[in-house]
Amino acid sequence: MSTESQGDSTRYYFISDLHIGGDETLQEVEFMDELLAFLRELEASDEDAELIVNGDAFGLWEFTELEGMAKFDALLERYPELFEQLRKTGERIPITFIPGNHDYELACHAEYVDRLAEYNVTLEQEVVITREVADREIWIEHGQQRDPNNESPDFGNPYANPPGYYVNRHITSRAGRLSKRGKFNWLKDIQSVTPTTQIPDWLVSQYFYREMSPLLRYAAVPFLLLFQVSVLYLLAVVLDAVGVWSLPDAVVTFVLTRLSVVGTLIDFVLVVNAVVIAVLAILAVPLFFLVRDVRRTLDRFGLIGGDDPEDTNDRYLDAAQGVFDAHPEVAVFVYGHTHRASVTEVDDRVVVNTGTWLRRLHRKPVVLGLIPHVFYPSYRLNYVCISEADGSVVVEYEVIPKPDPADLTLLERLLARRGRVNQSIPERTSVDGERPTVYQSERSDDDVAVSGENADG
Repeated sequence: MSTESQGDSTRYYFISDLHIGGDETLQEVEFMDELLAFLRELEASDEDAELIVNGDAFGLWEFTELEGMAKFDALLERYPELFEQLRKTGERIPITFIPGNHDYELACHAEYVDRLAEYNVTLEQEVVITREVADREIWIEHGQQRDPNNESPDFGNPYANPPGYYVNRHITSRAGRLSKRGKFNWLKDIQSVTPTTQIPDWLVSQYFYREMSPLLRYAAVPFLLLFQVSVLYLLAVVLDAVGVWSLPDAVVTFVLTRLSVVGTLIDFVLVVNAVVIAVLAILAVPLFFLVRDVRRTLDRFGLIGGDDPEDTNDRYLDAAQGVFDAHPEVAVFVYGHTHRASVTEVDDRVVVNTGTWLRRLHRKPVVLGLIPHVFYPSYRLNYVCISEADGSVVVEYEVIPKPDPADLTLLERLLARRGRVNQSIPERTSVDGERPTVYQSERSDDDVAVSGENADG
């Protein structure tokens, strides 16, 4: 663990999880203009500062056709403006990278230290580093070592790859190579689906709204929308057939008759759905045992379960509490990895998640029926600044405005409401040895970014 504080830096800027690089469509960087502008602002500032990228600056795991330093050469070739700006900004303030899981190779080869130094970037090949501020310390990590699927069993060993490496190499990277073959270029966004247990649901959603034949999709919509209503319709028919209660069926028949041709069509849909429901009811018992067995198998392989956002958040809060207990001098615990930005008070300290600059996808259910979920996209291009003010440690959370993607299909816009997609995060939190104090208003992405009505793809 490195504990060296660089120079007289008094303001520390943090970003993470840029995931720059990868095969084919994964090399597209939708936030490059904003990133370059951010680096230029740091270059033009006159403050004592340090920029720390706490993991996953690059998507080295996503290069499957290149090995070793050829990956770095590819980054230089594809993003010359970025590296030139790093060089310029690094002449003004220190820039420090630490490895994440997606760029774990940075921890394994000394050549990366030398190559990045050519662009005024200091690479610290450590799991954890610290910085001093206001006679306290900032604990800085990426967070992959808290994740069983992405923890390197022997940090620094290039052959000690965790399970997540193989998932990215065989699934995420392949998705990047195949994405343009679809009717829409959507498959590349698989790296934006978190938690990963939502990937099957996301694939069903994207197939339904983007790849399915339009004729088949729009023919299926009324059946899917009225599926739940059909359950009530079947119940009314059964109650009438057994002589328990005939009124519901009589009311439904009366209403449908009054609707003429439309009523006839609705009646047809309800009858078809009722038959399907009856068949499913007969198959329910064997299906129950089959589904349970499949879920147990998927759970053994780690493909479901254990990735609930709340469980993940608790895992990192518990880890931070352990650090605070073992190191009373630590005032702020900084991590990334989960792509969910947050600033959380823990007793008299603060836990910061630096989020991601990738687009994020938010699962929203439709209003009615069995229509697949809609996944709304948004951006949260954020950075955190930690500094000293009047003897206190101050944590400032900032968002760089960027319009949300506007690529929902018409059907998605009609079936689901966007609603709020991001939690509020305090703009400023002060740690002075007592309970952290939150200043100013709490703000969400929706307050600072221009939201596209058409979002997600």
